[in-house]
Amino acid sequence: MSTEVLICGAGRTPFGRTEASGRQLAVAAVNAALADAGIEWSRVRAAFGGSDSAGLADTLVARLGLTGLPFVNVKNGCATGGSALVSAVNAIRSGMADVVLAVGFDKHPRGAFDPRPEDWGLAAEYGSDGLMVTTQFFGMKIQRYMHDHGITPRTLALVAEKAYRNGALTPEAWRREPVTAEDILGSGMVSDPLTRFMFCSPGAGAAALVLCSPEAARRLDARPVALRSAVVRSRRFGSFEVFSPWIPAGELTSVSSDASAAAFEEAGIGPGDVDVCQLQDTESGAEVMHMAECGFCEDGEQEKLIATGATGIGGVLPVNTDGGCIANGEPIGASGLRQVYEVVQQLRGRAGDRQVPGGPRVGFTHVYGAPGVSACTVLSL
Repeated sequence: MSTEVLICGAGRTPFGRTEASGRQLAVAAVNAALADAGIEWSRVRAAFGGSDSAGLADTLVARLGLTGLPFVNVKNGCATGGSALVSAVNAIRSGMADVVLAVGFDKHPRGAFDPRPEDWGLAAEYGSDGLMVTTQFFGMKIQRYMHDHGITPRTLALVAEKAYRNGALTPEAWRREPVTAEDILGSGMVSDPLTRFMFCSPGAGAAALVLCSPEAARRLDARPVALRSAVVRSRRFGSFEVFSPWIPAGELTSVSSDASAAAFEEAGIGPGDVDVCQLQDTESGAEVMHMAECGFCEDGEQEKLIATGATGIGGVLPVNTDGGCIANGEPIGASGLRQVYEVVQQLRGRAGDRQVPGGPRVGFTHVYGAPGVSACTVLSL
């Protein structure tokens, strides 16, 4: 039987624009997680972390303390934080360490992401033809999904409206002003059917978690949350993903479906047991599709669920209670751990004005990114 892994400390910084460097944000998040766990940096026995564009995580020891611990750099696109978390879990399960840190951080410049084709195994003309612009891909993917399953543009607007409403209740969120569905629909078309206010923005921020073995956790005063599973998957043949220049005919595969199914199998529960969840919402359409891909509904059921408020904080399946990427922005390395941080706060009953009522006991997180990679977790009290 695998060793149980407990989250004893969780910390994050505000997300958005800041004069601080990505590494400074990371140190702040780590110190917050250590304080939450009630331990000093010297008690940490191993660390895993990374960013997409803000530097090497192992250099954080210059600020945190030169204790000689193994600190491994992780870089896996939008799954960087999730991959660092999986590595931290495996370190505890293998007996390598009993107290382990996972940290993700980033600081992106203004404007859209500017990936280079050669970094993704693609020819230069893939970029010169405009196909590296991720907004185009997301527009095409949700357009196809809406056609196949009867999803309307208003549903996309309601997803973003919920995100801004929840962000207004989250002190660390970037976008903290509510926006109506009508204003979202009228905010200017970016890539049909996605408008400006349906997208998240690149930004800055950091999140960190302190993981412990059961024996180490018993020596702390922290209120632990059990990390019942943490998995990362890459795409299979037949996927329709960011920077995937070709797909075969026939039924598509989904890396998010694969990762979520593996996470639920490892945890020994199903989507119906989840009380609160975080789903990747790079834009509104992503949240809609991921509801089905992660097993929370059938394709097409999102139209009614979202319209009736089922995914709101007081609904039957609260989704992205902190506003998700749309309200928080996306510092790539931090997003996955920010999701886990939010679920930890919800399960502990410490989410303040955005607290899910009824005492949630099971949470789920999902992150998705290029070129078809997904990380999912299941947490419980």
